[in-house]
Amino acid sequence: MLVSVKTCNYFFLYFAAEVTRRSSIKPNNSRMTSNHSDCHYCLQSLRGRKYALKEENAYCVRCYDSLFANPCEECKQPIECDSKDLAYKGRHWHERCFKCTKCSRSLVEKPFAAKDELLLCTECYSNEYSSKCFHCQKTIMPGSRKMEFKGSSWHESCFVCQYCQQPLGTKPLITKDNENYCVPCFEKQFAHHCYSCKKVITSGGVAYHDQPWHKECFVCAGCKTQLSGQRFVSKDEYPYCVDCFSKFYAKKCAACKKPITALGGAKFVSFEERQWHEECFICARCSVSLVGQGFLTKQDVVLCHECGSL
Repeated sequence: MLVSVKTCNYFFLYFAAEVTRRSSIKPNNSRMTSNHSDCHYCLQSLRGRKYALKEENAYCVRCYDSLFANPCEECKQPIECDSKDLAYKGRHWHERCFKCTKCSRSLVEKPFAAKDELLLCTECYSNEYSSKCFHCQKTIMPGSRKMEFKGSSWHESCFVCQYCQQPLGTKPLITKDNENYCVPCFEKQFAHHCYSCKKVITSGGVAYHDQPWHKECFVCAGCKTQLSGQRFVSKDEYPYCVDCFSKFYAKKCAACKKPITALGGAKFVSFEERQWHEECFICARCSVSLVGQGFLTKQDVVLCHECGSL
């Protein structure tokens, strides 16, 4: 059986342009150059006012926010230049707006997950979307290894052999009654051993005299031909193919001289050390069946009463 291993990943927060924007705001007592004496957009004097730099041009705070501030994904208001701008995959938030969609807890400097463009804290994401362990029924937290087998999921620590309790990982395993076992434990606890070679029967096999056999070990006692799926005859608790049994043990029909095997429920007639196939036990002259009828013997042949009286 094949087991797959997956790791559930968190997405982590990125801070975009925060340092640049905060450092670009100049206090009103900073030394100004001639290029920065007026707002590049509205042309009003910046003396005694805070301003921000963009591509070496100075802007008053109002113009900078109007021209360059990103709209917040949550509240739709511009993220002013003196505020933190938190960005993730091209989207922007105020620091106060960057929170879990479900429980509203802040996600600032915390791991979070994104689902259908919604941001969720790890706890809410796990409760809503993470798999439940088949064994303990607890959530498999993102970031942990998840074992998948037959459509179900396990914690790595829960995916163990039912008998020895050792982790199964991606090792071969066998399932019995919805419990998983490593191969050595399964063979020790449940597997049948071949009556012939004494080795474990891992699949298939045949039963003979209430004993399990490998198919390849169940062979004719005479010619060693495999008998699985073939007709055979038992003699002294040993199986024989039809040819070997006929050759070594079967009696010969007094009429046709062929072996009498009794295979398939065939019947035969016995009289004074001689045997016949039922269909061969007929009058030697008129060929009428003598089964269940009176008959006469004359030398080596059998006759019906009518032919015997002639």
